[in-house]
Amino acid sequence: MKRTLLITGGAGFIGSHVVRLFVTKYPDYRIVNLDKLTYAGNLANLRDIEKSPNYTFVRGDICDYDAMRTLFAEYAVDGVIHLAAESHVDRSIRDPFTFARTNVMGTLALLQAAKEAWGNAREGKRFYHISTDEVYGALPLDGGLFTETTRYDPHSPYSASKASSDHFVRAFHDTYGLPAVITNCSNNYGPYQFPEKLIPLFINNIRHGKPLPVYGRGENVRDWLYVEDHARAIDTIFHRGRDGETYNIGGFNEWRNIDLIRVVIRVTDRLLGRPEGASEKLITYVTDRAGHDLRYAIDSRKLKEELGWEPSLQFEEGIEKTVRWYLDNQPWMDNITSGEYERYYEEMYQGR
Repeated sequence: MKRTLLITGGAGFIGSHVVRLFVTKYPDYRIVNLDKLTYAGNLANLRDIEKSPNYTFVRGDICDYDAMRTLFAEYAVDGVIHLAAESHVDRSIRDPFTFARTNVMGTLALLQAAKEAWGNAREGKRFYHISTDEVYGALPLDGGLFTETTRYDPHSPYSASKASSDHFVRAFHDTYGLPAVITNCSNNYGPYQFPEKLIPLFINNIRHGKPLPVYGRGENVRDWLYVEDHARAIDTIFHRGRDGETYNIGGFNEWRNIDLIRVVIRVTDRLLGRPEGASEKLITYVTDRAGHDLRYAIDSRKLKEELGWEPSLQFEEGIEKTVRWYLDNQPWMDNITSGEYERYYEEMYQGR
């Protein structure tokens, strides 16, 4: 094997796409997928590559420092792509302690394990930390973009925990010389996303004729990035990015929530054979989320100019692919919404 790459959170939404890309594109790499299999982790996301000879799954908790030290030693890990995180803003508002433990202390445990394992032999090593545009706070509706030098201004417990983990990664690079890189990405969408997130939730609710809850008046603006484009960007940055740098990854693709929802409704209704706009009656405006940032928008010019990456899909093309995937994979969605997938894993790993 040329190298051993540890991907944390590889059974989750973005992580599963990254694992699949690296397993298939780099057959001479050993890919170790570390995931705790919490509610958002699902090994069914990786059925197509789970028997690949260069793939290994390890169930574990990034907060367990001793386990991380053992993992680095056992597999001779020389690269980390760190995606494991609690990521849902609403959950962070209800339970900020879990977000601090996983996103801050878990990242710190991985950093310390990497520092100890690699010592001064840093050639060819890399710790790649995936973060979010939410650490930058909010933008006005009338303009502006987040750049790599935008001041941090997190507004939710989720974004505060990610901002803290970003600072720890930079501190380990600056203090100990750990070879590290950080990316901050915009909202991802696509196949295998946990259905508490907006797009898969709405596709599923349209399918079942359930309400489509919209915060406030739906005027908040987000930049949307197709998940496979994000995985390609991660591949590019892992191999060619510069240590100590931050790269923003965005879709150049801003949408007001209510406009995005209407696109999802139109495409889903059409693919279900319903009259256009039939499900618009399901839109239900609900009390806005506490601390709901008005607008996020990423400037990805640094990534494009330095490393040549740019998104490959326009939003409506990506939405078409996404809606088709969820409608074609209804058993996957039903298995998650019923909770059956969690019972399956608990039985599989009981006593381990």
